[in-house]
Amino acid sequence: MTEVTHRLESPHADLSDSGLVGSHDARNLRVAIVCARFNSEVTLRLLAGALSKLDECGVAAGNRLVMWVPGSFELPLAAQALAQSRTVDGVVCLGCVIRGETAHFDFVAGECAAGLQRVQLETNLPVALGVLTTENLAQALDRSGGAMGNKGEEAVETVIEMANVLTGVSMAVAALRSRDRTGPS
Repeated sequence: MTEVTHRLESPHADLSDSGLVGSHDARNLRVAIVCARFNSEVTLRLLAGALSKLDECGVAAGNRLVMWVPGSFELPLAAQALAQSRTVDGVVCLGCVIRGETAHFDFVAGECAAGLQRVQLETNLPVALGVLTTENLAQALDRSGGAMGNKGEEAVETVIEMANVLTGVSMAVAALRSRDRTGPS
């Protein structure tokens, strides 16, 4: 059985002229990373990938912040505090929830994802869900720098792209508002 990869692909050149497309150029962005300490064997690998991607995308060391929280359940509160501070352009949240023998997995993973989505929608700031939800440690290691790549890197790409898209929306809306509307109705 072939493993399916879920990577973001660049839009085709002919499509990019018909809409807003965010870039991964982050030279002028301030990005925070919130990393869970629980399952640190995995989250430290996600963090290493995320920091490497910030370097690759041009985020200066002075324009980044790493914040630590106990576990994935605490990520939404930290993300909310950062988003409400308006000092960053996006928040990358990194964690790992591995299924166990109890329903704990379902509660933590679901509430974490819902909380991060709520922060994003309420603050209009990109918040990336870089939280692995796996069946076992081997799957988590595969997705934190192993055979399946590093989801910390992908979370950084997502935040940067969305920050740039939202900037593009602001500019496009301002341009639309400033156009002369004296033509036919």
